[in-house]
Amino acid sequence: MDPVIVVGAGPVGLSLALTLAGHGVPSVLLDEGPGKDEPRPARSVVLHADTAAMAHRLGCTTLRDEGARFAAWRTMRRRQESSRITFDDGPAPLHLPQHALARGLRDSATTHPLIQLVTDCKLDSLEQDERGITAHTRGSETTWWRGSHLVGCDGARSTVRKLLDIRFPGRTAVERQAVAALRAELPWPGEALLHRNPPAGPEEVTARPLPDGVWRLDWLLPARGDLVTPDALVTLIRDTLAGWCGGTTPPYELIDTGVHTLHHRLARRWRDGRAFLAGDAAHLLGALGTQGVEEGLRDAENLAWKLAQAWHQGASEALLDSYEDERRTAVAARLRAADQAMPALRGGGGLRTLLPGSTRSAHTLLTDGHLGRGPLGAEPVYAPPVAVREVPTATEPGGPVANVPVTAPDGTTVPLRDLLGRGRLLVLLVAPGTGVWDRRHWVGAGLMPRLAAAVSALPVRAELLVADSYPGAPAHTVLLVRPDGHLAATFAGVRPAELYEAADAVRGGAPEAAPTASTTPTAVID
Repeated sequence: MDPVIVVGAGPVGLSLALTLAGHGVPSVLLDEGPGKDEPRPARSVVLHADTAAMAHRLGCTTLRDEGARFAAWRTMRRRQESSRITFDDGPAPLHLPQHALARGLRDSATTHPLIQLVTDCKLDSLEQDERGITAHTRGSETTWWRGSHLVGCDGARSTVRKLLDIRFPGRTAVERQAVAALRAELPWPGEALLHRNPPAGPEEVTARPLPDGVWRLDWLLPARGDLVTPDALVTLIRDTLAGWCGGTTPPYELIDTGVHTLHHRLARRWRDGRAFLAGDAAHLLGALGTQGVEEGLRDAENLAWKLAQAWHQGASEALLDSYEDERRTAVAARLRAADQAMPALRGGGGLRTLLPGSTRSAHTLLTDGHLGRGPLGAEPVYAPPVAVREVPTATEPGGPVANVPVTAPDGTTVPLRDLLGRGRLLVLLVAPGTGVWDRRHWVGAGLMPRLAAAVSALPVRAELLVADSYPGAPAHTVLLVRPDGHLAATFAGVRPAELYEAADAVRGGAPEAAPTASTTPTAVID
């Protein structure tokens, strides 16, 4: 079968190609640029538990050397500290320059035998039929490319989206920020800060640490205001640092600056036959601490296993449609939460005016956005295709599973998230004591033989695992986990028929004989 064509080699396109490769699916990755990213320390990303684990799993080695985890998150209002959050109960957010993330992913993709990376080529037309999709590029490779499917990861001005004639409505200039990367000694080494209503400067500024004493500072500006001149930015830096350091500006080295205008947009459709949109091509967000790149990585992980199912075994239209259903719904909810909170947080109104019944303060809501919590930041929960929850656990159906240690039948023990992205469902048995038993005692004892037989009979590939415990789950609970780490169903013990039904529902039922292709005429960009 033909490879998947991925258009755009930023973090989302690279992640999609690598995740497809993990599922055993080849791809052609078309990069309009020269194959390297300009270093811009002032343009950085924050990854939370799921996306950081995903990047690590994809072989991104720059996470360790060029990323920094927050030791704590401070919130200040005027001159007083109002809260300080540490990360004793889970991994801290990881902060790194976007070019470092892209470079680490690119290095991994360049050496992978299932990924063909083509630079300096621009897409200008595509055609679909019932057997595949064809794309034409100009540049270093002026040629036609044939693929089973095509995914546009080509950014806010997506050529793929334009060729598919998909509308991209939304709001313009939701927020505007002045940004600076600088090296300095601040009073809270390694700790991030959200400062509202500081004594000098705009109404809000954040400071996030990077390695080697570098900080990224973001000042909230009027959405539509005067241009930020270099002199004005230097004054802003000096006044802000002085306010944090006892009234005297400490020595600092200015490394990079920028002004970012944030928009909220959501594509009307994320799928057209065999073509899909992901990342900034499908959505723009970033206000109130939300992370556009991170949502793009979640797009890639959600879509990859569904395309892999189509590539290896055939997929139902319901499974392929579920990408748009799940991811567009999740991003729309994020945008809706930001739109509801924006007037209260930026216009001075009360939160209760817009969020009836809410008891969350403004700074708590903002903190949640930055730390990956609450309606602005929490990992998405997808509606499960079949409502099987015989055993309640701490993870609701459709939610991301806890990263507990698990053991495979070969005796290896790893964190659960290390086993995602390999093209198969995971069936996890909660069996206290297996961590200290010899493998030969438990692999053929108790529920294991019957559960192993049930797993081998599933309509899709699956891997059997055991864990000493899982949050909220009693002994002998069986959890069915999707390849992207979302919980599909839970069972009280071994239920072969119910397990089969749930696995079939996860794959969207049996694949159709011939997937429906778009009937839209060929589009061409001159």
